[in-house]
Amino acid sequence: MNKAVVVPADTLTEPVVVSDVAPAKVAAGPAYVVLAGISVSHFLNDTMQSLIASVYPILKDTYALDFAQIGMITLAFQFTASLLQPVVGHYTDKKAQPYSLAIGMASTFFGLLLLSAAHQYLIILVAAALVGLGSAVFHPESARIARLASGGRYGFAQSVFQLGGSFGTSMGPVLAALIVVPFGQGSIAWFSSIAFLAIVILWRIGRWYAPQIAAKKAAPVHAQPGAPSSRRVVIALLVLVALLFSKQLYVSSLSSYYIFYLIDRFGVSTQAAQIYLFVFLAANAVGAFLGGPLGDRFGRKIVIWISILGALPFTLALPYAGLYASAVLSVIIGLIISSTTSSIIVFAQELVPHRFGMISGVFFGVAFGIGGLGAAVLGELADHTSIAFVYQICAWLPAIGLLAVFLPKLPRPVR
Repeated sequence: MNKAVVVPADTLTEPVVVSDVAPAKVAAGPAYVVLAGISVSHFLNDTMQSLIASVYPILKDTYALDFAQIGMITLAFQFTASLLQPVVGHYTDKKAQPYSLAIGMASTFFGLLLLSAAHQYLIILVAAALVGLGSAVFHPESARIARLASGGRYGFAQSVFQLGGSFGTSMGPVLAALIVVPFGQGSIAWFSSIAFLAIVILWRIGRWYAPQIAAKKAAPVHAQPGAPSSRRVVIALLVLVALLFSKQLYVSSLSSYYIFYLIDRFGVSTQAAQIYLFVFLAANAVGAFLGGPLGDRFGRKIVIWISILGALPFTLALPYAGLYASAVLSVIIGLIISSTTSSIIVFAQELVPHRFGMISGVFFGVAFGIGGLGAAVLGELADHTSIAFVYQICAWLPAIGLLAVFLPKLPRPVR
């Protein structure tokens, strides 16, 4: 019974492998308070950003701008975010910055103040770029926090995060119609109080995030069995970028020029056109929320297929519809086409899990960059043709969804 046990010397230096240690955190489910906080912050952030597009009619009339100059304002805002988001994501992959969100929101704060007081076109461009800078800092790290608080329900968490942003975007035209149109450009400064509130919330989230960083670093990412090869990952990422291009450029065409389209074709007032834009953007918000849970349940690839190609018949009908039919079609298009956003982003994150921040930054950045570049190009096209012609061309963008056939089938994550 007391026989000695002889242990070989080389085994003393081998690591002890323990499987499935402490799964409690995964099983605990999402951190709903954190998800709610980051979604509210996204709502406040995108509400302020959407004010830029919503005050285009005021800026156009006040400073006698043409459509190309309007497009350049969008480009200044969105290209700044596009250029910096992958850089921010790459940096925070190496060294997380829990309080960077609050600091980045300060850029939006000052951008709004500058926009409210700007009386020269160049100053307007600088103000728009400052708001874009705040977006560049906000999106990659906040997407990381949403995933960290997901409890394994990644699509759901991304949808909650996207819901705040989409609903915030839809509120811009309403606030512009109720406040900025009656009280003028200077009233934009009032919205800096929203930026201050967002800074407070993000600082509190940063305090929750800081202790999570060490635990996150201690958990290395391993490729799942059956994961696609490096070549297929590259092809899939390019396809996802193309799909995001088709979706975001179409949404950008409506966000930037839908007001002018309704005024030009149907003769509605600016305030009425902003309400119609709100209806479209609100449908986008609902669709963005539904897409993530559907992707968790049925698979992200099938959601991507349906959400982009499914919008094609309705986008083709929109340029030929009457006013009320256009409103109905815009709701259907918004519900369908926006449901793909969460699935595309989570799909990309799962393809390259060890570069989460950079991938999030690239895809959020591409979304902003495509929107900005597309708005500038569409503005030039509208100046040389007509707004109606622009929408006839953009109606074919969802056909790019056919590229989804090249997406690989990802192994289901182990819960």
